[in-house]
Amino acid sequence: METIDEMLKSDLTDKVVLITGGAQRVGAMTARLLHAAGANILLHYRHSRQQALDLQTELHEIRKNSVVLVQADLLETEKLKGLVDKSLEQWGRLDILVNNASSFYPTPLGSVTEKHWDDLIGSNMKAPFFLSQLAAPYLEKQQGCIINIVDIHAQRPMGGHSVYNMAKAGLAMLVKTLAFELGPNIRVNGVAPGAIMWPSTNMDEVTKQRIVSRTYLKRKGSAQDIAKTVLFLVSNAGYITGQIIAVDGGRSLYL
Repeated sequence: METIDEMLKSDLTDKVVLITGGAQRVGAMTARLLHAAGANILLHYRHSRQQALDLQTELHEIRKNSVVLVQADLLETEKLKGLVDKSLEQWGRLDILVNNASSFYPTPLGSVTEKHWDDLIGSNMKAPFFLSQLAAPYLEKQQGCIINIVDIHAQRPMGGHSVYNMAKAGLAMLVKTLAFELGPNIRVNGVAPGAIMWPSTNMDEVTKQRIVSRTYLKRKGSAQDIAKTVLFLVSNAGYITGQIIAVDGGRSLYL
């Protein structure tokens, strides 16, 4: 039986984590926290090369040769295998997959194009599915896990974001489906952020205050809140699979 100290310890020493969209925001904070727990990080980015390089430099000052960068457009399904192969080439293993990369923007009905559909469904649902499928044989060898970064709006829609809502709902079902298909050797869970970081698109202060007012904690969360939940799920939740934890200050109770 584990001691209290062992139960409280988050030790990812020598484990290998692939984080998609890991150069900025929630992905970058997740990389920092898992790295601090001892993991080696395969950090995926699409356009954010300088941010990825800066983060790699930051983490290499803590532990050398512990972060490898890989650039890819996740919409190009044939290139996804290269992410898994890079992990095997560098460290010979893959323990944890964090499907974090996501496109997000409004798609009001009447204005949706096929390009919008392909981008939002592709980044939020299609790429996580095919990447999980490719990673599964190697995760199984390590009794590993998959974490999908979902959204509270996977349950109830956000106005003007029809395609995004559907994509995240699909990602939420992917958590449950993969937990069913990949057990008992791979655990699969999700984290659903609420008001954590404002989108990069302009959002006025009135809208921000309205969102915060609909949380029970009456404040915005942070990227650290998401990263700490991911760390819990990968290191201290050995009997949890197929679950999605809302990290939203209680906002989903208002939806």
